[in-house]
Amino acid sequence: MDKHNIKNYDELLKKSRDIEWFWGEVSKEVVEWYKPYKKVLEWTPPWVKWFVGAKYNIVHDALDKHANSWRKNKVAYIFEGEPGDRRKLTYGELNIEVNKLANALKTLGVKKGDRVGIYMPMIPELPIAMLACAKIGAIHTVVFSGFSAIAFRERVNDCKVKVVITCDGFYRRNKIVPLKSMVEDALQDAPSVENVVVYKRTGGDIPWTPKRDHWWHELTQAQSSKCDTEMLDANDILYILYTSGTTGKPKGVIHAHGGYAVGTALTLKWVFDLKDEDIWWCAADIGWVTGHSYTVYGPLILGTTSVIYEGAPNYPGPDRWWEIVEKYRVTVLYTSPTSVRLFMRHGEAWPKKHDLSSLRLLGSVGEPINPEAWMWYYKNIGKERCQIMDTWWQTETGTFCISPLPLTPLKPGSATKPLPGFTAEVYNEEGKPISNAGGNLVMLTPWPGMFRGLYKDPKRYEDIYWSRFPNTYLAGDVARKDSDGFFWIQGRSDDVLNVSGHRIGNSEVESALVSNSKVAEAAVIGKPHEVKGESLTAFVVLKKGVEPSDELRAELREHVGKEIGKIARPDEIWFVSDVPKTRSGKIMRRVIKAKAVGEPIGDISTLANPEAVDEIGRAR
Repeated sequence: MDKHNIKNYDELLKKSRDIEWFWGEVSKEVVEWYKPYKKVLEWTPPWVKWFVGAKYNIVHDALDKHANSWRKNKVAYIFEGEPGDRRKLTYGELNIEVNKLANALKTLGVKKGDRVGIYMPMIPELPIAMLACAKIGAIHTVVFSGFSAIAFRERVNDCKVKVVITCDGFYRRNKIVPLKSMVEDALQDAPSVENVVVYKRTGGDIPWTPKRDHWWHELTQAQSSKCDTEMLDANDILYILYTSGTTGKPKGVIHAHGGYAVGTALTLKWVFDLKDEDIWWCAADIGWVTGHSYTVYGPLILGTTSVIYEGAPNYPGPDRWWEIVEKYRVTVLYTSPTSVRLFMRHGEAWPKKHDLSSLRLLGSVGEPINPEAWMWYYKNIGKERCQIMDTWWQTETGTFCISPLPLTPLKPGSATKPLPGFTAEVYNEEGKPISNAGGNLVMLTPWPGMFRGLYKDPKRYEDIYWSRFPNTYLAGDVARKDSDGFFWIQGRSDDVLNVSGHRIGNSEVESALVSNSKVAEAAVIGKPHEVKGESLTAFVVLKKGVEPSDELRAELREHVGKEIGKIARPDEIWFVSDVPKTRSGKIMRRVIKAKAVGEPIGDISTLANPEAVDEIGRAR
């Protein structure tokens, strides 16, 4: 037990009941304030401030302190591109690259509080761009490179981005994704954007707007390798990250420097027990919160060596990941159940081709891991000697909240118990704690990595997360707590689907379908899928005079891909004359889903058009 970062779990748990004292005490392990805080916590539900009065910048702990220590020669990132190109960046080299880009952003007029939109693939320049923004006090908003130009534009316009950072293109399954062309489309209607910085990744021809567009290498070439880190308030905004909501409009989740730094670094240190000699690989895209917290900020604060891989998990063969684990002697691997199920389909022969003996811990993120996938992962990747850390958390929580530790007894499929300093519960509809039954997953006390609201939308923040139960955070997930106090996450309670670990709002896909001139109405549901977790099925009502056809199905799938991104394209599209609705006009997705998957449909007395239910059954 002495080898673990947490030595005495029970004692730590007991101490953590006084959350203010606890977080003040443990924060000393991971952060150095420029100026100490006056108060650990200021909590006026639902508004929170952590480490009040402290002067701080997350880049001090993620980079500056390492660049001035023995770690300057330690590798921060091992990068492997899909074509097989490789790079290693030490903490000292990373610091220089960040400083040069930070200085370049200043020459473009970027100041504290300005928003910078980052639309990049999994290359080291993505964390460099994030850190350069944070260093000068700018707020970054990273958009997943798999999203469409329209989705990028929506996010850019919502927070009035001043500068965009992107690249010419990137590699995916031996094709070049023309990212700069997509930026060009997005910025046709994005008046706030003044400059675009373009990193040369593939070297292909790209559209170019003179004066507005700048090559990264040209812009940074003459810049100094030194740049002062902006001294901020610990509660200043670090980033805005957009996540799917139950309405068509994505929510801009806000995270702040101080509390987020403490939360990401400590939870990573506890759950994955990271040591200086570890090679850590969080395989999630940095465009999602998992990458923000556990590829960029958490690992860098701890001085960890991380792997970044650009390409598809099974390209050119289903053993690409296992080849990377073997080559770089990865010790801790953190991925999604979707990836595990993908590898399960390819079979156990592929991991057997490689020496995976360097692995000592495995992790799972993004959705509940089904016991079959858990066992396959444990047996074929961990060789029955690696614990699996099944973590529950969200974009909004910023960090792991419910997770085992390396010394926790496990139950396959359970995220186990809340971490020290986190207070989770399962409530029934009346707001009473329940055991051994599905209910609402809630958090009862604040935690340092929690989000600070939704950008420019305080009312939506209060309504969605805090209005249901007094002073209690509603996660929007259904969970069960068993007699041993173990949590079993059962999925989303609202209309947000989990497709391959990506959160996609039903209404976003419906809005995209309806934006096609041939579509009058659409209802989108998730159906269980053995690899993705959920697959999207759309029931579409066409406008009068439009005939259903397979060609139209294909057209609508591509239309959704253009509006949102390929990950949101429905697997199935069925044409119907109407969709079940309440008398107030709300689409009854619950009824549609039950009918589509062959389950009992329950009470339909509130439906205005019960005949539409039968048509759903016939359509499929």
